[in-house]
Amino acid sequence: MIGGFTPGNLTRIAGAAALPAAMLILVALMVIPVSPIILDISFVANIMISLLVLMVAMQASKPLDFSSFPTVLLLATLFRLSLNVASTRVVLVHGHEGTASAGHVIEAFGKVLIGGDYVVGLFVFFVLMIINLVVITKGAGRVSEVSARFTLDALPGKQMAIDADLNAGLLTPDEAKTRRQEVATEADFYGSMDGASKFVKGDAVAGLLILFVNIVGGLILGMFSHGLSFSEAGSTYVTLAIGDALVAQIPALLLSIAAAAIVTRVASPHDLSGQIGSQFASPHVWMAVSGVLFVLGLVPAMPQMLILPAAAVAGGIGWQLRKSAKLAETAPPPAAPAPDPHHIEWSDVSDIGPCQLEIGYALVTLVDERKGAPLMTRITGIRRQLSKELGFVVPPVKVTDDLSLPGNVYRISVAGVIVGEDEVFPNEMLALDSGDLVTKVTGRACKDPTFGLDALWIPKSSQNDAIAAGYTVVDPATVVATHLNNSIIGSAYELFGLDDAQALIDNLKTQYPQLAQSLSPQGYPLTRVAALCKALLVERVPLRDFRKIAEAMVGLIGQQLGDNDLVEMVRQRIGALIVQTIVPSRMPLPVVTFSPEIEVLLNQAVRANPGAEWPFEHGMAMKIIEQIGQAVEPLLLSTRSFALVASPLCRSALSRLVRATFPDVAVISYLEIPANKATEIVATIGADVPRLTAGEEAQMKDEPHEN
Repeated sequence: MIGGFTPGNLTRIAGAAALPAAMLILVALMVIPVSPIILDISFVANIMISLLVLMVAMQASKPLDFSSFPTVLLLATLFRLSLNVASTRVVLVHGHEGTASAGHVIEAFGKVLIGGDYVVGLFVFFVLMIINLVVITKGAGRVSEVSARFTLDALPGKQMAIDADLNAGLLTPDEAKTRRQEVATEADFYGSMDGASKFVKGDAVAGLLILFVNIVGGLILGMFSHGLSFSEAGSTYVTLAIGDALVAQIPALLLSIAAAAIVTRVASPHDLSGQIGSQFASPHVWMAVSGVLFVLGLVPAMPQMLILPAAAVAGGIGWQLRKSAKLAETAPPPAAPAPDPHHIEWSDVSDIGPCQLEIGYALVTLVDERKGAPLMTRITGIRRQLSKELGFVVPPVKVTDDLSLPGNVYRISVAGVIVGEDEVFPNEMLALDSGDLVTKVTGRACKDPTFGLDALWIPKSSQNDAIAAGYTVVDPATVVATHLNNSIIGSAYELFGLDDAQALIDNLKTQYPQLAQSLSPQGYPLTRVAALCKALLVERVPLRDFRKIAEAMVGLIGQQLGDNDLVEMVRQRIGALIVQTIVPSRMPLPVVTFSPEIEVLLNQAVRANPGAEWPFEHGMAMKIIEQIGQAVEPLLLSTRSFALVASPLCRSALSRLVRATFPDVAVISYLEIPANKATEIVATIGADVPRLTAGEEAQMKDEPHEN
C-alpha cells in the first residue's frame, strides 16, 4: 500500500482513465499533424481492433453476450474517421513527394492490392462500398430496427410475466430483479443497435466523400502548387487516395459483418461456428448434395473435372459423418471410476425408496427389457393413473431383485414398511373364480393377492378353456401390478410429505395466488397443511381438487380448532367431493346407518374420552365390529358402493375402528352429505346388538380409557 492506494485501486483508476485518454487521442489525430510512421501504426491497430470485434461477435452465444457492441462500434468508427482526417492531411501536404510519403500501409494498399492501376482501384473501392453500404449495412439496419421494435413491444408482457412468476412463488425477489434487468438491457441493446447501424452507413458515405476530396484536392494541389502534370498528379494522388480509402474501407467492412452477425444471432448454447457446425452435421444432407452434383457433372457441357471431385468430397463428408454417428451410437459408455473402498455414500447406509418392489430371481423376466418388460410398462401406467386420482405425484417405484426371496415371491414396501407379499408364476396364468362358472378347470389352488378371491394357477395353454368355463384370466404382470396399485392406494398417506404439500401450494399459486398466500404461510404452517392432507388420504379422500380443500381451510382461519377438529370441519365443507368418490353424482348414495341406541352409546363413549384415539371399551368395540361385518360383508361381496354414516361427534373415532378391519368402507358423517343428495338406506346396524349391562355402561362412562 503506497500513499493510501492499493494495487486494486490503482488498477481501477487506470481503467477509468483509459477511455477518456483514448477519446483525447482521437481528437488529437484529427487536429494535430502526425508522421507517416504514426499513421502506419494506427492503421494496423485499426485493422486489429476490427478483427478483434469480429471474432468476439462470432464467439457470442447470444446478442447480450456482447452488450457493449454499440459503444465499441461507435468508438471504432470514430477512430477510423480520425485516421481518415489525419491521412487526408498527410496525403494533401506530402503527396507530391511520392506514394511513400503517407506511410507504407497506404502505399501497400494503393499499389499491391490494386496492382498499381488506380482505375482498377477505383472500381474495387466502389464494389466494396456497394457491398458494405447496400447489402450488409442496409440488411443489418433493417434487422436491428425490427428487433428493437419487437423487443420494445414485448417489454410490458415480459415484465408482467416476471411479476406473475414472482407472485406465484416461482421466482425469488433477487431472481425477479435479475430477470427485469436482463429484459431492460435487451431493450436498450436493440435500441442502441438500431442507432449504431446508422454509424456504419454514415461511415461508408464519409469514406466516399473523403475519397472524392483526396482525389480532387490532390489534383489541384499537385498541378497548381507543386507544378506536376495532370498524369503525374493523377498517378500519385489518386493512388494515395485509393490506398487511403481501401485501408479504411476494409476495417469498416469487418465491423459491418460483425454488426450483422450480432443482430441476426439467435440465442444458443454454442457459439456461431458451433451452432452452424451442429446444424450442418447431417449425413443425409451431404449425401443429397453429392447426388445432385454427380448428376450435374454428367451433363456433357459441364466441367466434369471440377464438379465430379466436388461431388466426391461431399459424399466423403457425408460418409464420414454417418460413420461417426454410428460409432457414437455403438460406443460403450465411459467406464465409471473404481469406487473408493474407504468412501461411504448415503446409498450405502439406506437403499430404501418410497415405493419398492422386490422380486425373486424367477420373476426377473417380468422386468427384462429384452422381453418387453411387461411389468415395468404397467407400473408406469399405474403411477400416472394414481397421480391423477390421488392429486399428487406418486414417487417412482424402485424394482430390485432380491436373492434372499424365494424364486417366485415378490414383496411390496411403502415408506420402508412391507405392505404386500405373495408369489406368482411367470410362465402360468391366474384364473379367478367369478362365482358363475360353467365348468371347472384343473390348476394349483391359491388366493388372489389383491382381493383374496379363490383362484387357480393354470398353464398358458389352458387359458382359452378357463375363459370359456367362466374364469377371469390374468397374466402374472397384471397380478403384481394390481397388487401394487391397491397397496399404494392403501398407503398413499405414507408417500405424502412436506415437499408434496409445498408442491400443491405452488401449483395453486399459478391460478389462485391470493388463495395460496392466505392458506400458507399466512393461515397455516406448512406442517399443518401436510398433516391435514395426510389425514384425508388415510381415509382415501383424494386431493385432486385441492382448491376446494384450501378454500375450506382458509374459511376456518381464526377458529381455535385442534388438528382432528380441523379435519372434521374441512370434511364437512368438502362433503360433495367425498360423496362423489363413493357414487356417481346422478345415483343415490347407499348408506348403512346405526340404530339410535348404538349411536347414543358411541357418542357417550366419545364424550367420556374426549381426544382419545380409541375411546370405545374393548367389549363394545368387538360387538360393534361384529354387527358392522354382518351388515357390510354382503355389500362388499357384491362390489356395491356404499358409505357407513354416523354422527359428526363419533365419526373420526368410528372410522379408525372400522378401518382396522374393513379398510375399503367409507365412514362419513351426516353433515358431509350434501342437502340435495338422495340417499338409500341399505342396512341398519344395532337392531340385534346385545345391550351392554348397566355395570359395563357405567364403567365405560366413569373410567376413561387411554389411547
